[in-house]
Amino acid sequence: MPLFESIPENASIPFVKQTQYLVNGELHDWQGAFEQVFSPVFTIKNGTPDNLIGSYPLMDKETALSALNSAVVAYDHGQGVWPKMTVAKRIQHMETFVSLMKEQRESVVRLLMWEIAKTRRDSEKEFDRTIEYIADTIEALKNMDRDASRLTIRQNIIAQIKRAPLGVVLCMGPFNYPLNETFTTLIPALIMGNTIIFKPPKLGVLLHSPLLNAFRDSFPKGVVNIVYGDGQQVIAPLMESGKINVLAFIGSSRVADILKKQHPFPHLLKSVLGLEAKNPAIILHDADIDLTVKECITGSLSFNGQRCTALKILFVHENVYDEFVSKFSKAVDDLVLGLPWDEKADLTPLPEQDKPIWLSGLVEDASQKGAVICNSNGGAKSETAFFPVVLSNVNAQMRIYHEEQFGPVVPIVKFADVTEPLEYVIKSKFGQQASIFGEDPMEISSLVDTLVNQVCRVNINAQCQRGPDVFPFTGRKDSAEGTLSVSDALRVFSIRSMVAMKDSDSNKKILSDILNSKSSNFLTTDYIL
Repeated sequence: MPLFESIPENASIPFVKQTQYLVNGELHDWQGAFEQVFSPVFTIKNGTPDNLIGSYPLMDKETALSALNSAVVAYDHGQGVWPKMTVAKRIQHMETFVSLMKEQRESVVRLLMWEIAKTRRDSEKEFDRTIEYIADTIEALKNMDRDASRLTIRQNIIAQIKRAPLGVVLCMGPFNYPLNETFTTLIPALIMGNTIIFKPPKLGVLLHSPLLNAFRDSFPKGVVNIVYGDGQQVIAPLMESGKINVLAFIGSSRVADILKKQHPFPHLLKSVLGLEAKNPAIILHDADIDLTVKECITGSLSFNGQRCTALKILFVHENVYDEFVSKFSKAVDDLVLGLPWDEKADLTPLPEQDKPIWLSGLVEDASQKGAVICNSNGGAKSETAFFPVVLSNVNAQMRIYHEEQFGPVVPIVKFADVTEPLEYVIKSKFGQQASIFGEDPMEISSLVDTLVNQVCRVNINAQCQRGPDVFPFTGRKDSAEGTLSVSDALRVFSIRSMVAMKDSDSNKKILSDILNSKSSNFLTTDYIL
């Protein structure tokens, strides 16, 4: 544990007592209870280990419902200022937000380091990628609106087809990418004209506090509302009200099911969900082992393996099994476990306080059933730090074979026939991605044709990943509902609406007068440059 006084200047943060919350365009001072925020990074302060870095409001049901009412009034059945606003003007509001957000880069980056122990380089990458995502979203919306700016004439019907908002959207993001993943739902939902209730994840709350003023100053009142606290206290009442039109949630399927069941009108609610995954790598007999090891190290252990897109299980052909396990284990042992601001740190402490114990349980279960820890430092832990474990001889009797570990434990399975890993994928309840490593085009093509009907992205000689953000990101089975990419997200948070009329002289005059007078924000042929 470092001394508090030894923390470098470019990493230090003050104690953050967040007392304000945003509802109806105003920052309100919270007068109730607060939740303490503990960092995964412990320091020695006055001779005692300490990791308390801040607190945030534990809001109650009444306050949460006031946020809901604010969003409902701002939407006003689609008659509110924001949903009726032109696309061009909504883009202007979003550009104002981006400008204000950029001013808070350093504050957000430091809070990412302290709240979830993400390295500085990855924290900076998350912030910058989010800014880039917003810019790409704006461009995608411009293109979408340009395509919709012309009239369509078919079978004596004149029509204009555009996309319209859905209503009130509840956005809940994950702790592993509390800024970027959250904004991949919040930003497209917002820019399409919906009003937002946003609840930060339980881990990664304070990093949003520097952005409160930006949200307040960039959008009409009631368009963005932010709630904090225990889900049962603040989220359950929102869902039970029946006034949430879209649930945008990234997390576990168990929690998603609870939230959906709380809504009294299941056909009114649209769900956009990013859930669990158990992405496999299939390493064939002719794989380039050095390349494969490099990709699998990054794929399985970036941000300690705490990514839904991480490689969660490795299937290795028996002909290259020993070589792969040996080189992979050595490469894992060469990784550096350090503090988020250490330039050489590859691994950092785990944000979930009890995760090292839970992971140790997975390893113990596997070991009792025949698995072998292959790397010399595997499983070493202290407080929230946990060095990765490489497990060989993994089989279907072990929990790690089936359960998503969401952490630095890498199970390796030997196979003789490629039908074995394929059978695993087919029977799995997850269906996000898979990776294939090999050189034979015929064998790879055969695998591809099976895998594309089981998962939504097949990576060849590369790790599983989300980006680039213009690519569709989704999953089959229990891994997702809806598709999130820059353009897909705009569609998933909106619906096609149209205005149609018969092709007659009188209707043409009505249409011409509307277009020339610019009296309608929807029925317009204006072209965004």
